[in-house]
Amino acid sequence: MRPSRRAVITTVTAAAVSAPSTASAAQRRTRLRTGFERLAQDGYSLLDGERFGIVTNPTGITRDARHIVDVMHADARVDLTAVFGPEHGFRGTAQAGGSEGRYDDPATGLPVYDTYLKSGRALADIFTASGVDTVVFDIQDVGARFYTYIWTLYDCMEAAQLAGKRFVVLDRPNPVTGRAALGPVLHKEFATFVGRQPVSQAHGMTVAELARLFNEEFLTEAVPLETVTMAGWKRSDFYDASGLPWVPPSPNMPTPETALVYSGTCLFEGTNLSEGRGTTRPFELLGAEGVDRRWAAAANELALPGVRFREAYFAPTFSKYQGKTIGGVQVHVHDRAAFDPVRTGIALLVTAKQVWSGFAWRPDNWIDKLTGSARVRTMIDAGADTDAVVAGWQEDLAAFRRTRRKYLLYR
Repeated sequence: MRPSRRAVITTVTAAAVSAPSTASAAQRRTRLRTGFERLAQDGYSLLDGERFGIVTNPTGITRDARHIVDVMHADARVDLTAVFGPEHGFRGTAQAGGSEGRYDDPATGLPVYDTYLKSGRALADIFTASGVDTVVFDIQDVGARFYTYIWTLYDCMEAAQLAGKRFVVLDRPNPVTGRAALGPVLHKEFATFVGRQPVSQAHGMTVAELARLFNEEFLTEAVPLETVTMAGWKRSDFYDASGLPWVPPSPNMPTPETALVYSGTCLFEGTNLSEGRGTTRPFELLGAEGVDRRWAAAANELALPGVRFREAYFAPTFSKYQGKTIGGVQVHVHDRAAFDPVRTGIALLVTAKQVWSGFAWRPDNWIDKLTGSARVRTMIDAGADTDAVVAGWQEDLAAFRRTRRKYLLYR
């Protein structure tokens, strides 16, 4: 850690960020407070005298399901002057790969600026034009490297530094726990908006922890950063321990169960199989024309921990195979503490290729962008089994875990 950076990071922590291990799930649900809840409880003193804008989406809510923009807009103690919308938009009306553009929010009259696919000087110019002193970030992440909101965080931090703005991150739970980093680590030559920097596929961090990591390890120049931690969150907690309502962070992330499998089964975006978009169970249903019961049987033979596979047939209403009845599997997690989503995703790729002669990667090798290198694709094509593919990233993962450990804020 470079001393020059140490001075620009402040973490606003709770007196106790975890409770005794004997606390029940119900007690934890009562006790957890998000970064926004702690900011508000403190009378917004961290933003006193500041004109600020907030990067958020429909997940930026209070415990009673009010949006924080509506809450703060109505509070005379704060000077909220702008909103910055990510992919899918501030109010969440856009599908994958879309945003809402520039408009004035009908509920508050606040100007809403579009950040999607903007970075560097172009995004810095938006922050400058908005007239804010501070940029605040509050979005619910789902724990996977290729979920774009963490790279919106990264891009906004970089742009805030360029624009001379302060940056504040309000923390929320990682819904799939923060126990471990899993999966391959991105190689920089494969950097895109689904992975800007060398982070593991399932990062096991909260957005405040990621912000600290980005600031110290990846940004060319650090931004003045302050993070408001949660109170009462434990690294072993799944989302249902939070007591918070679940708002889909994106249209195809309808439940916390979706998030549980997403960091593994999203890899099917890089193939010619459906990843379940256009169904009520995206990323839990996977399939294609010509796939039959042999896939579920092959996957179940592996006896992967915490998960079983059911032969399934479904007809997506949009995306791949729209309107066609296709065969495949449904992923059923029965022990989420034992379940490894990334290993499971690799096992499903390996077995799909074994049992279905029509298996193919997307022609643009999107799988390489999702996994962070060409290694997974080339190993599977060469006939490697699940154990061999997983073994191939362990050295990179061990190095990332050592780096990650320095920025963790919770036990």
